[in-house]
Amino acid sequence: MTKPRRLEIHKTNPKPCRATLATALQSRRDFLAAVIAAPVVITNLRMAATSASSDIRIKSPNGQVQFLMLPDRAQFRYRITLNNRPAIDTSELGIIIDGVNLGQEASAGKIERYAVNEIYPSRGVHTDAINHCNGAKISVTHLPTKTNHIVEVRAFNDGVAFRYVVSGNGRRVPDEASTFAVPAGSVVWFHDFEGHYEGTYSRKELAEVKAGEWAAPPLTIKLPNDQGYASITEGALFNYAGMGLQADGRGGFKAVLGHALPVSHPFDLRYGKEEAKRLAQAAAIEGTITTPWRVVMIGTDLNSLVNCDIVNSVSPPPDRAIFPNGLQTDWIKPGRAVWKYLDGGESTFEGMKEFSRLAGRLGFEYNVVEGFWQKWTEDQIRELVEYSRQQEVGLWFWKHSRDLRSAEAREKFFSQLQRVGVVGAKIDFFDHEAKEIIDLYQALLRNSAEHRVMVEFHGANKPAGESRTWPNEMTREAIRGLEYRSMQTRARHNTTLPFTRFLAGHADYTPMHFGERRRETSWAHQISSAAIFTSPVMIYGAHPKNILDNPAVDLIKNIPSVWDETRALKVSAIGELAAFARLSGETWFLAVINGETAKTLKIPLSFLGNSKYAGMLVRDERDDPAAVKIENSRFTSADQVTIDLRVGGGFVGRFSRQK
Repeated sequence: MTKPRRLEIHKTNPKPCRATLATALQSRRDFLAAVIAAPVVITNLRMAATSASSDIRIKSPNGQVQFLMLPDRAQFRYRITLNNRPAIDTSELGIIIDGVNLGQEASAGKIERYAVNEIYPSRGVHTDAINHCNGAKISVTHLPTKTNHIVEVRAFNDGVAFRYVVSGNGRRVPDEASTFAVPAGSVVWFHDFEGHYEGTYSRKELAEVKAGEWAAPPLTIKLPNDQGYASITEGALFNYAGMGLQADGRGGFKAVLGHALPVSHPFDLRYGKEEAKRLAQAAAIEGTITTPWRVVMIGTDLNSLVNCDIVNSVSPPPDRAIFPNGLQTDWIKPGRAVWKYLDGGESTFEGMKEFSRLAGRLGFEYNVVEGFWQKWTEDQIRELVEYSRQQEVGLWFWKHSRDLRSAEAREKFFSQLQRVGVVGAKIDFFDHEAKEIIDLYQALLRNSAEHRVMVEFHGANKPAGESRTWPNEMTREAIRGLEYRSMQTRARHNTTLPFTRFLAGHADYTPMHFGERRRETSWAHQISSAAIFTSPVMIYGAHPKNILDNPAVDLIKNIPSVWDETRALKVSAIGELAAFARLSGETWFLAVINGETAKTLKIPLSFLGNSKYAGMLVRDERDDPAAVKIENSRFTSADQVTIDLRVGGGFVGRFSRQK
């Protein structure tokens, strides 16, 4: 049998492009199109003709995950299995173009099979991402209209991704026809679109989910009979509307594009009903239509989901003309930030000087300044930039996305930031996933890169691999974080997030608060959350003085914002407990946050290396949630730690290798 072609991606160090950055950015659309058409070097090509009645199988490299395409002429369907048991049951496969479902009355033709095997730099959960899959491009013809298109599938060891590519000319309007049938007996976690992507996750037995319920991806699934877990989201979202999900009441969820999703309360509040009506119209696309990848992460345990790279792997790599060194581009720097919003401080020029001074004392790299900066003169801004630089602190400035809708406005804003030395922009209030808004994200990332400005998005949709293509995206909100003062179930919410929202990518939760916002969670829980939640620019909710005054400040100063390795430990349970071992350099952190039931854990330190380690442990104070207990001791990989957790409690240990 002829082997499938193998697509190998090799790490190279090409000479810098002589074209100017502006010219490179103007060709960005052409670059993305080229990446989509030919993402890697192709060798060992195999083409195979397949009749419409033949089932088509694409297996993962280890053979445990399988995508089965069922090309029935009446309606194309698919099924995804893990170890020969359904992870996604028989579901519909298709794309609608100008009102016509190309997955119905269709015939499958040639199949082009390939393999991808690469390791590429990553940022956040781990430093090296794995992109290893078997893929297939399946030619499909819609018989009544003679429309040809491609269904492309990739099977990874930890999931599956598929998309549609419909060639052609002129303007056409795409819509969704794919569904995801969750296996009976599953449990699901999701939230609706009332707060856009800032909802509280509900845990539901699949049989309890009613027809019409909305789910904002990622939707996480615990498969029946302890088979494992799955989560549904998307990757490579650009030139298209975002995807939401709607339950059919029979255990399935239908993909729905952004224009047809319910209008969120934040959008209605900020933009009004007339603007909502305008964005409710499906958007046309010129020329070839390439959908984002529909991603189903799959694994036998939660660690598999936490470390899944599929969302980034299916997204285009950065353009080397714009980012010559990719994630290592010199003006792109992860770090920690202080933020005057949740915990007091003055919204003044002198107040921000004080925040920069305190950030420097903490060793934090950034100070995020809200919109009151717009009242200052340019001389004042330069003074604050220079003062902050003396503290080794960079500044980020907030801006309303409504003020950046035109190319002229974006140029004015980003050129100003570059001119005065502000390193980052916090851009807020998108609140919608229509194609027009997705296009705005891309324009902002492109224009900010032109001016060497990092960005974070608030009031945003879930990440979908943008930070791989645009390494200057450092974080985005799309999460119900500490800004929500009135949450009554914060412990359950926090222990759900690592296995739901964070599966899509980084999130700006603004963790760590020692006042009433923490609700039923303890100080140790709050400190640990900064070591569990992933955000390459980690923005802290607490006033920096309150961090400096905390007994655990020595450990807090050492919590990094990116990690070399992450392990979600087996004691973790969605909505009940999150326990991570995370490595930075030669230092391990063991971080635990507890839900609504007190418990005692015994956690082996087998993740430590062969050396001896100096450990600093931050524990709950049994009788006072607004206090911590500090212990210092020596440890090896043969040891274990016993952890007593109160309701909403936490634990964090730092283990520094002794030379």
